[in-house]
Amino acid sequence: MKGMMFSLLEEVVGHLGDDAWDRMLEGAGLEGAYTSLGNYPDEEFTRLVAILARRIGESERDALAWFGRRGIPVLAERYPEFFNAHKSLRPFLLSLNDVIHAEVRKLYPGADVPVFQFETAEEPDRLLIRYRSKRRLCPLAEGFIAGAADHFRERVAITQPECMLAGAAECTLVCRFEGRSDP
Repeated sequence: MKGMMFSLLEEVVGHLGDDAWDRMLEGAGLEGAYTSLGNYPDEEFTRLVAILARRIGESERDALAWFGRRGIPVLAERYPEFFNAHKSLRPFLLSLNDVIHAEVRKLYPGADVPVFQFETAEEPDRLLIRYRSKRRLCPLAEGFIAGAADHFRERVAITQPECMLAGAAECTLVCRFEGRSDP
């Protein structure tokens, strides 16, 4: 996994306290010298998520979603061009494969990003997203979607009728756009 994800996790965890990251590294038995361009074993990320889950009192699945949601403001600050090009959540999501992940591959050569397939049903308030990744981090994807909804000040309901973590070949995320959220 690219170090960029570790750096993002470190920044998000930093909001839990000055020593939160160091304590997580210690709990996971890791050194923690991650650079954004480096490549690191997926297992190290998994160990850190397990420690995070215990730290915030959630399941590992919920900890991944928690991280994703809180990671979006950091990403929006680092990469405003990805967010400023869109006025709402739906077109932002539709740009994941062709714009955002293409740029991620340029910035971080060798990045193994998930693949999304979109079904833009005739309903403008619904988007079906098929998610495939060898890492099976669909809860993180859900968190990123929720965080992006927060960024665009929208409400979105996400259901997942099929999940790789439950044995499916791919995950199916159904997003229902529920309008603007209160500021």
